[in-house]
Amino acid sequence: MARLSHGLLGALNLVTLLLSSPVLCAGVFFLTRATTECERALLIPVVAFGCALLLLSLVGLAGACGRRDAAAPFLWVYVVFMFLLVVAVFAFTVFAFVVTNRGAGSAVSGRGYREYRLADYAGWLQARIAEPETWRQVESCLSQARVCGGRLRGDVGQDAMEFYRQHLSPIQSGCCKPPTWCRFRYVNATFWEAPRSGSLSPAAASDGDCRAWSNDRHVLCFECDACKAGVLETVKKKWKTVAIVNVSLLAFLIVVYTIGCCALRSKGGSRYLNGGGPDQT
Repeated sequence: MARLSHGLLGALNLVTLLLSSPVLCAGVFFLTRATTECERALLIPVVAFGCALLLLSLVGLAGACGRRDAAAPFLWVYVVFMFLLVVAVFAFTVFAFVVTNRGAGSAVSGRGYREYRLADYAGWLQARIAEPETWRQVESCLSQARVCGGRLRGDVGQDAMEFYRQHLSPIQSGCCKPPTWCRFRYVNATFWEAPRSGSLSPAAASDGDCRAWSNDRHVLCFECDACKAGVLETVKKKWKTVAIVNVSLLAFLIVVYTIGCCALRSKGGSRYLNGGGPDQT
């Protein structure tokens, strides 16, 4: 059993070591060539993940392949880190499921896209996206990514029905056009005429999004709550996917943690728990 646990632990860490090298190299390569703040923000976690995976693999290999007494400290570090990782992944998975169980787009008759309202999403997400510094960074990324480019930029000859049939992403729906309830008249993809005064319901007339819309292509509806809701819908979908993947990852980490504990016990690690030294039998 001892040899089996050592062999499995060594094999698993050898595989992760081989995987961490290209991840780390690719992350560093693209980070040095990043031209925008958004690109750097996306690549820094990749580099950090590659470094952590590399270090953990080296510690695991040292613990699995080292001599009995010399390997025990490495295995202790490995097992403690794996335990913390299991707890962190479990906590994030539960949290992700909790904060993503609210919020969904509303279908609109005659439209190929959905409308999104900020109030439909979890309070924690609303608070985070509403922070001025956070939204400034998000807005900068949206502008640099040209989310309102392509077909939305302006086919002047495109009629309203052709535009309404488009399957816009949540961000495009929330940020690149005024909300449907504002009753703006479509002129082209980035120019909408405001309704005449008095033609809106009191609720729509007082809606901040209806006042926030601008025909300036650099502004559009980026200051609208609908834009924030579109971003949250995108984040929610990605988090839910990550949470589902994390269930499998959590099972894998528990198996590796168990193997590490078995290897630690066979290396004499239990003696350190009782205050014994490496020379005790």
